[in-house]
Amino acid sequence: MTSRSDQAAIVATASKSMFRRECAVTTEIAATPERIWQLLTDARDMVRWNSTLTSMAGTIGPGGTVRMEVPEAPGTVFEIEVTTFMPPREMVWTQGNPIMFRGVRTYRLTPLSAGTTRFEMIEVFSGLVLPMAASRLPDFKPIFERYAADLKAEAESA
Repeated sequence: MTSRSDQAAIVATASKSMFRRECAVTTEIAATPERIWQLLTDARDMVRWNSTLTSMAGTIGPGGTVRMEVPEAPGTVFEIEVTTFMPPREMVWTQGNPIMFRGVRTYRLTPLSAGTTRFEMIEVFSGLVLPMAASRLPDFKPIFERYAADLKAEAESA
């Protein structure tokens, strides 16, 4: 369980315009980038600790593809390509067409002092269809806060 003080350290932001939506979360985790990277790249184990997922399969690695389901869209499988993979610092997942509708999620790990790491996750939705699809997108701030809290709890438990 995450304490109130741990939750206060998790900061989520969101912005939107006609053809672009962005949500980001950042927190400091008392674990090395390598420990956090291991959690972020183990598709088989991710559902166990990550309450923002109901299923996850595939390869989280260079050029890999992952298929996931989330509680906010039961029955919908999102197929995402790993387009950037720079262990243990940055990873980018991409889905969709860059003109019509695209989602790009970036994970960044920045080592700080004494085995602490800054975790950042940023998702940008863009494209010509976004104005019509926007009403079907959930509020990502609480989802991102939950994701960061789950990751923080799991990384710090070892």
